[in-house]
Amino acid sequence: MVKELYTTFDGQFEMELVDEIASIGKFVEVKEGEILMDIGSYIKSIPLLLSGAIKVLREDEEGDELLLYYLEQGETCSVTMACCMGHAKSEIRAIAETESALVMVPIHKMEEWMAKYKGWRNYVFESYHHRLNELLNTVDSIAFKNLDQRLVEYLKKKMQVTNDNRIRNTHQQIAYDLHTSRVVISRLLKKLENMEKLKLHRNYIQILDL
Repeated sequence: MVKELYTTFDGQFEMELVDEIASIGKFVEVKEGEILMDIGSYIKSIPLLLSGAIKVLREDEEGDELLLYYLEQGETCSVTMACCMGHAKSEIRAIAETESALVMVPIHKMEEWMAKYKGWRNYVFESYHHRLNELLNTVDSIAFKNLDQRLVEYLKKKMQVTNDNRIRNTHQQIAYDLHTSRVVISRLLKKLENMEKLKLHRNYIQILDL
């Protein structure tokens, strides 16, 4: 996994920084569906994703979830960083979308590296910028797009992060991610099937032409 670290961040971080991450970071492998971080927990480490995909969710007062964004190779969670800097509890839930490999870096290194490494500063600022844009897109999607459009975008993103045209989530799981009901999702998926955009199978959804 150390090799993955050098491959992922070569050219983005100074070699001294990569060496430091390799020496103090904790390498972790997680299975699909495993919770890496939960709402209300204190954050002690910053995750750097080496492979796989992580979905980041928000929860309302009634316990219903809303998908915010995905983390992909080479990315980190800016919300986690913000909580670290404020010594606050986590406000998000992070779940492995696929089998994933990460390196967890102690939070006390974040401030030190901000002053020490230009590559780390750029990485942090770019992460904040990228996540802000994704959060704005999520807000725009909810406010201005109908559920048909949101479902299509959701399925396309799922294909991208899993590199697979077979979506193995249940209709209920998709409904949770999009903050709606299973009945509505099932109806919309059937509509897309009738349009020959996808094919519904017993245990997965096969994307044909979205």
